[in-house]
Amino acid sequence: MEKPACYHVAMATRRSATRAFIAALLVAAVASLCAASLASCESPHGAFVTGTSDDRRQLRELFDLLDTTHSDPVERFAIVRQISSKLLAQREYGRLAAFLTSLAGEVPATVKNAGEAARPNDAGAAKGALGAGPPGDPYAAWYLFTAAYAYELQGSAPIAALYYDRIVKNWPDLIVDGRSIHFECLSRLVEIVNSPERRIEYYQDMIARYSDRVDMGRVLFLLGKEYEKVGDWDLAIKTYAKFLPYFTTTIPGYPDAYQYARNMVDFYNSPKDWTYEDLQVLVAKIKAALAAGDPVKLLRYRAKVNFFAVDWHKDESEVNSQALFDFSPFMAGGRIFAADRLDPASSSRKAYLKTWGWTERISTWYLYFRKIYFPADPEIHGRWEWAGIYFGEKSR
Repeated sequence: MEKPACYHVAMATRRSATRAFIAALLVAAVASLCAASLASCESPHGAFVTGTSDDRRQLRELFDLLDTTHSDPVERFAIVRQISSKLLAQREYGRLAAFLTSLAGEVPATVKNAGEAARPNDAGAAKGALGAGPPGDPYAAWYLFTAAYAYELQGSAPIAALYYDRIVKNWPDLIVDGRSIHFECLSRLVEIVNSPERRIEYYQDMIARYSDRVDMGRVLFLLGKEYEKVGDWDLAIKTYAKFLPYFTTTIPGYPDAYQYARNMVDFYNSPKDWTYEDLQVLVAKIKAALAAGDPVKLLRYRAKVNFFAVDWHKDESEVNSQALFDFSPFMAGGRIFAADRLDPASSSRKAYLKTWGWTERISTWYLYFRKIYFPADPEIHGRWEWAGIYFGEKSR
C-alpha cells in the first residue's frame, strides 16, 4: 500500500508544476498583449511603420519627431517628406496615400484597422474631403499632390486625377523646390485624363497661368488636337496658327506636327475650288488638258494648297517638296500621254495615274489623287483633289 501512496504524491506534484507553468505562460501572454495594446495606443501611426527592422526603427523615430513638432510647419514638412520618401522607396503606396491624406484633413473610409493601408478605390471619400477647402497646414497641397502621385503609381489614375483636379480648383498654389504644385497637377492631368473637354480646360489653364514654364509650341499643338476631337474647328485652326511660329518644337508622337498644322491652316483659309465630288471627272479633265498641251488648265486643276512634287523615295510632307508648280517647261517636247486606267495600286481613298512624255530628265510622272480629310467643312470633306506628283517609275 506504500507504493500507490508514493506514486499518487509524485503525480500530484507534476500536475501542480504543469499548472504553474501554464499559468506563467498565460501571464506572459496577457502582459505581451497589454504591452502591444499600450504601444498601439501610444503610436497612432503604427499602420504606417513597415519594412525591415532598420526601416521600422527609422520610421518610428520620424513619427516620434512628428508627434512632438507642432508649432513649426516647416519642420513638420521636412519630417513628412522624409517619411514619404521611405514609404515610396518601399513601394508602400497605399500606406503613403493614407498617411498624407490624413495629414491634409482626410481619413480614407477604407482604413478599417491599424494593419490595413488605404485602398485606392474610394472616390467618394476623396471627393468629400477635397471639396472641403484648405486646412491650416500650409503644405496640405503638397500632401495631397504626393498622395495623388501614390495613387497613380498604384494604378489608380482616376482617383489620382480627382485629387489633382481638386488641388488646382480648391487649394492655393505652393512652390516646393522651385516647382509649382498647381503646374505639376495640370501636367499630370493632361496625361491621365481621357476627356478632351477637360484636357482643353487644363491646357488653357497652363497657357494662362504658366506661359513662362510650359513648352508653348507643344501645348498649343496638343490643344489644337483636343479642339479637333470635340469638333470645334474654328478654335482648332486658330490654335494651330498660333503654333506655327514654334516650328522647331519636337512633339513626341507627332513627327510632322508643323507640316500638319500648316496644311490645316492653309487649307482652311483657301477657296478649295479645285476639289471634285467624282474622281473620274477630275481625271478626265486632266487627260484632256494633257492631250491639248494646256499647262494653264493643269494649273487650274491641281491643288492650290499643299501640292507636292517628289520622287518615290522622298516624303511628301518634306517642306521643300511643297511645290508652286509651273508645267510649261515640262510640256515643250510634244504631247504628254496618260494611261487609260488608274494604276492598280489605287484605292477608295487615293489613286495614281501614270503619264509620260514630259521633257527634262525624268519623262514618267505619276499624278497622285486623294480624298480630302477635312471634317471642318462637310461640303469639302470626302471630295477628291489632285494633290501631287511622283517622279519616275514606281518602286517595286
